[in-house]
Amino acid sequence: MSIQEIVERIGIIRTRANLSARALSLTIGKNASYIHLLESEKTTFEPSLSVLLDIIEVCGSTPEEFFYSDLNSYKQDKQALDFFKTLSSYQKEAIMNLYKK
Repeated sequence: MSIQEIVERIGIIRTRANLSARALSLTIGKNASYIHLLESEKTTFEPSLSVLLDIIEVCGSTPEEFFYSDLNSYKQDKQALDFFKTLSSYQKEAIMNLYKK
């Protein structure tokens, strides 16, 4: 994932959390314009890992969700995987055989 994609994801999860750039900046202990500058296309600075993890947490997300290949389908895919994990080996094998057909 490129830095530009990371910055775009920050904007997506921030919007989903209904947080302004200013509110998020202040919540993570940065100056009021930090997130706005980060999301600006003219900026070349990158958040540190600890700041990125703070952003993800404040926005109500997880690193797993943030870095998932398709952010829009994460919850549904995770729900399906969690269900799949509860099945017996026999049930999993039966589903995989149906899938292959």
